[in-house]
Amino acid sequence: MIRWGIASGIHDASLCVMDDSEILFASHAERYSGVKNDAHLNQPMINDALEFGHPEEVHFYENPLLKTARRLYAGQGFKFTNPASELKKLGVKAKVYWGSHHKSHTAAGFYTSPFNEASCLTIDAIGEFDTTTIWHGNKSEDMLYKVYADTYPASLGLFYSAMTDRIGLKANEDEYILMGMSAYGDSNKYLHQIYHMFNESGANFHQGCRGFLPDLIEEDYFDIAAATQAIYELEFKKLLAKVKSSAKTKAQSENLVLMGGCALNCLANRYATEQFENVWIMPNPGDAGSSLGAILAHTKQQADWQGPYLGREIEGRYPVNELLKELTASGIVGVANGKAEFGPRALGNRSLLADPRGDQMKDVVNRIKRRQEFRPFAPVILQEHVSEYFDVETDFESTYMQYVVRCTQPEDFPAIVHVDGTSRVQTVTKESHTGLYALLTQWKASTGCPMLLNTSLNIKGMPMVNDLADSIAFEHEYDVKVF
Repeated sequence: MIRWGIASGIHDASLCVMDDSEILFASHAERYSGVKNDAHLNQPMINDALEFGHPEEVHFYENPLLKTARRLYAGQGFKFTNPASELKKLGVKAKVYWGSHHKSHTAAGFYTSPFNEASCLTIDAIGEFDTTTIWHGNKSEDMLYKVYADTYPASLGLFYSAMTDRIGLKANEDEYILMGMSAYGDSNKYLHQIYHMFNESGANFHQGCRGFLPDLIEEDYFDIAAATQAIYELEFKKLLAKVKSSAKTKAQSENLVLMGGCALNCLANRYATEQFENVWIMPNPGDAGSSLGAILAHTKQQADWQGPYLGREIEGRYPVNELLKELTASGIVGVANGKAEFGPRALGNRSLLADPRGDQMKDVVNRIKRRQEFRPFAPVILQEHVSEYFDVETDFESTYMQYVVRCTQPEDFPAIVHVDGTSRVQTVTKESHTGLYALLTQWKASTGCPMLLNTSLNIKGMPMVNDLADSIAFEHEYDVKVF
């Protein structure tokens, strides 16, 4: 049976197509419209989805009635999103089932995970009313049930977004920039003031906190970012302890599924691996990933997860030789090949790759992407060599670039090391990405270096390259070869 899942109406709309357990297609609306964080479905994406057949069922990622009730409760006025009407305008008529925001998040993680049973922690800004939830799942017993919830207005995710807005960044989009800024600041300078605000009785960050510390100047923003990240990590550790307590009551699980937009906080994610033996974060844990989760929450069926390469396909072999030649000549190259990544991070199919050695490359790439100079870049490295360059065990894996670790040779690879000496590592095996693995293998044979800088093939404020026309336009606009 062909089923569609959709997430739309707030930000980063997406669509997923499944045939029973097989994921046929999943992508983001922004990749087709060119509008960053686009909240609405569009005809080109619908047309791509229809290539796999008309849906017999459509599953929406949350409950519009409960969302409307929460909006009224929050004083935002009446606004009802009808997903069936949205689809009808795009020429799709099918029965639409409503879901639950946090269950869709959780199901996307649990039913793509390798675990038969697991504890699940979902943290985001807000769903209908839930903001943080703990679940237990057991596939053998066909169950996924909620054991704990924080509800609106209490929200760790809303707090982080409000602080993002407070320092002049865009909430629901630039939280990762705040995370990068935190390494430059003094977390103690404003820690007590911010933590007091966070713990204030009845605190509601939904409308932001622009009036907080009104005399701040731009130089203070790095200290605010550092304190915000420190508070998030403290509260995250408390939640992990709560999960452990809930798990002991239910199943004593050492498996953790971490989902929600806050699961993209790769600085904090390291604490999860300290608390649990096994951790799974689906590589699109935010709202866009819930188009897949909406289906899985309904079917309660394990997905045939083969990886995040699920979007628009640019056909052809992976251009290993061309990429290697350009890297050798100029030190930087774009790749747009195969199916686009489902999720916010480029993992080899829509990537800008560069030589991580040398003092100038970080500035060169930041100029091309029009990003702030302080912003770090991530390394992609052959799995078998990761422990030689980073402070991790030999079996460390970070296939989807979800953890920050310390680089042991920062002076040799300044382009991929942040100011605090850490890197957000992506590890590659032949199984996880055959083409990228071949490229890295040949790059190492040629240079002795088993890693490359890997960032998304886009510029700041724009979606990643989606199709061949986008890749050609990027090459012409920014004078970077793209294969």
